[in-house]
Amino acid sequence: MARHIVARTSDIPPGGNKVFGVEGRDIVVFHVNGEFFALLNRCPHEGAPLAKAACVARLTSPEPGVYQRSRVGELLRCPWHGWEFDMRNGQSYFDPKRVKVRSYPVAVESGEELQKGPYVAETFPVRVEDSYVIVEV
Repeated sequence: MARHIVARTSDIPPGGNKVFGVEGRDIVVFHVNGEFFALLNRCPHEGAPLAKAACVARLTSPEPGVYQRSRVGELLRCPWHGWEFDMRNGQSYFDPKRVKVRSYPVAVESGEELQKGPYVAETFPVRVEDSYVIVEV
């Protein structure tokens, strides 16, 4: 899998998201609770843009009348039909065995580390012959 640098961490504010075109796909990156998550920007139901989804909390109830919120902002609710997905892995809550949104690994690295990178410049042998520069390809 190829790595793509899509933004500075400051380009996506806390609680926000941004869509990037990567290899012909629209990928939305969310910044939630200090973490970044990347998903295909398309609901598997009818193609709604997940960048417009509501970021909601997980709501559980151990008994009637008692509600507990957890994972605040980490669940997505599709803007068109309300289907819910886990931002961490794209898993759906209504049919977890069959329906999910494609998720992508995300890493945050310092600019200094990226600059070092695994980059290798392509070089060609060069020699000088009687006032001409010749590049061998």
